[in-house]
Amino acid sequence: MTTPTLKDILTTGSTPFSSEDEKLITEAYTFAETAHKNQKRRSGEPYVTHCLSVGLTLREIGMDARTIAAGLLHDVPEDTEVTLTEIEKKFGSEIAYLVDGITKLGKIKLRGTKEELYLENLRKMFLAMARDIRVVIIKLADRLHNMRTLEHVPREKQERIARETIEVYAQIANRLGIGELKGELEDLCFRYLDPENYALTKKLQETYLKEGDLYITRIVALFKTELDKEGVRILNIHGRTKHLYRLFHKLKKHDMDIARVYDLVAIRIIVPEIADCYESLGIVHKLYRPMVGRIKDYISLPKPNGYQSLHTTIFGPEGRILEVQIRTQKMHDESEYGIAAHWIYTEKERRGWRNLFFKNRATPGKTPPKELAWVNQLKEWQREIGRNDEEFMQGLKIEFFKNHIFAFTPKGDIIELPEDATPIDFAYAIHSEIGHRAVGAKVDRKMVPLDSRIENGQVVDILTVKDKKRPSRDWLNFVKTSNAKSHIRREFRNEFRTKE
Repeated sequence: MTTPTLKDILTTGSTPFSSEDEKLITEAYTFAETAHKNQKRRSGEPYVTHCLSVGLTLREIGMDARTIAAGLLHDVPEDTEVTLTEIEKKFGSEIAYLVDGITKLGKIKLRGTKEELYLENLRKMFLAMARDIRVVIIKLADRLHNMRTLEHVPREKQERIARETIEVYAQIANRLGIGELKGELEDLCFRYLDPENYALTKKLQETYLKEGDLYITRIVALFKTELDKEGVRILNIHGRTKHLYRLFHKLKKHDMDIARVYDLVAIRIIVPEIADCYESLGIVHKLYRPMVGRIKDYISLPKPNGYQSLHTTIFGPEGRILEVQIRTQKMHDESEYGIAAHWIYTEKERRGWRNLFFKNRATPGKTPPKELAWVNQLKEWQREIGRNDEEFMQGLKIEFFKNHIFAFTPKGDIIELPEDATPIDFAYAIHSEIGHRAVGAKVDRKMVPLDSRIENGQVVDILTVKDKKRPSRDWLNFVKTSNAKSHIRREFRNEFRTKE
C-alpha cells in the first residue's frame, strides 16, 4: 500500500478543486503535519500518513473541501496539544464542529457482554448521523485506514476491532449506500475473523479469474462494438470482481462451487441517460439470451439504500453465464459512494447539503432528503424509548441490520419497511392518523389480517374509519417498526393525560 501525499488528494477526482478549496486543504494538511510532528504510527510511519489516507478516501468518495480538511485535522485535538479552539480560530466553526464530532466519537469505549457491547457506540453514532452525516463519513474513512494497517496492531486486538468494524461500521456504510467502502471493510475484516476461508476464497477467485481474464476482455470489446453500431454512447465499460466476503457467502450456498456463482464478475456499462440504459439492455438481450428470472430493474424500483441499475444474467459466448449491469454515471457514483455522491455534483448542491447538515442562525437547515429520513426516525425513536437497552438492540436488529423491502400504496407511492413488517407498520409509515384509524388491510387486492407479513413489491391498501379511532394495545405485540411503536405508545400516553 503506497503512502498518499497531499498532491494525491488535490489531483484525484474528475472535478478539480477551486483555488480557494486547494488553499484550505493545503493549510489543513500543513497544520496537521506540524501538530503531529515527531509522532509515529505503530507501523513506524509518520502519524500524518494516517491523516493523508483519511483525506484521500474522502476525496475518492467525492466529499467537499471542508470535509476533507476536517478529515486531515480529525486527530489533532485528541492526540496533540493543539486545542479545538485553535482549530476554530484558524479554520472556522464548521470545520471545528466536524473535528469535534469525530473527537467525541473517538472517545467511545466498547465494553460489556456481546449483547451490550455496541449499544452506547451505536446510540452516539446515530445521534452523530442525525446532527451531521459528514462526521460519520469521516469516521468511516478513519476506520478504513485503521483496518488497512491492522497487521501492526497486537493480535489480541485485531479480532475485536475487526468484529466491531464488520458489525457496526460496515453496516453503516451499507445503510448510507457507500458500496465500495462497505465491500473493502468487509474484506479486511474477513481476513482477520476467518483467515482460513479468506485464503480459500481468494485462491478460488484468483484461479477462476486467471482463466477468465481474456474472456472478459473479449466480451467488453464485443459489447462496445455492438453498442457503438447501434449509436449508444458509452461513458465507460469494464468488468467488476465480486468482493471476497460476499463471494464466500455465495460459495457457501453452492457447495463452494465457484462455477455456480453467476455474478463473480459483472460487466458494467455506464451510459449518459436512463433511456440509454434500457436501449443497451435490449441490445445485450438481442446478442445473448437472458436467464429467466434474473432480469432486475432497480431503476424503476431502487433498493432501500437508493441503489439504481439494470441487472441481467445472460448466456454469453461459449455458453458461459455472465451478469451485466447497466446504469448512468450518476447511478454509478451513487452505487459506489452512496450518500457521499451528493457532494460530487454542482457547487449549488454542495451548498445546499452544507446548509442541511451544518445548521446555524444565519442559514436554517433544509428538510432532510428521503435518503436520510431513517436517520431522523431513529433519533426520534431513541428519544421515545430512553435508556431501554433491550428494546434499543431489538429495534436495531429489525430496522438497521435487517434487509428492507419496498411495498406500494394503491397510487403507486413506495413505502420502505424492514422485512417481516405488517400492514400496521405500513399504515404508520404513511401517516400516524392512517395508523390510528386502520381497521383492515388489502394486500394485492385480498383482505389480510393486520398482523400478516408484507412481501417485497406488494400493493397494500389500508382500510380506515373516518371517525376518530385509537390504536389497539395488541398491535404492540406484532408491529416491527420503531415508528409504529412510538405512535401507538404516544397515543395511549396522551389518552392517559387527558383522563387525568
